Amino acid sequence: MSVRKAIWGDNFEAIEQNLGEVDPDLYAYIRDFAYEEVLARPGLDLKTRELLAITSLIALGAPKEIATHLEGALRNGATEQEVRETIIQSALFVGFPNALAAMKTFRALLRKEGRASSRTSSGE
Repeated sequence: MSVRKAIWGDNFEAIEQNLGEVDPDLYAYIRDFAYEEVLARPGLDLKTRELLAITSLIALGAPKEIATHLEGALRNGATEQEVRETIIQSALFVGFPNALAAMKTFRALLRKEGRASSRTSSGE
């Protein structure tokens, strides 16, 4: 299975189309190098790679991409607790405002999927 399909799931076609419309050449690099070479390498499973991607995207302040990889992490075996802990851990190194924004995005995703978050935060 394509790494992109494993991460993007049912959003595969829409994401492919959106990225291709932005710029086909840039999308080709994203598709071929980022997803099908780097993310497909042995040594780390896709769940771990997605948790690392979440941390990196929190650091970059990339909310749209964070949402995609939050879903990808869950789709590839990460538990809600593992995702929450990844976000909380990232706050130490990349800042609380970005981590808080990511946690809000994650909670919205859980609500959308009909999952009740097992934890609530007083900071929201």
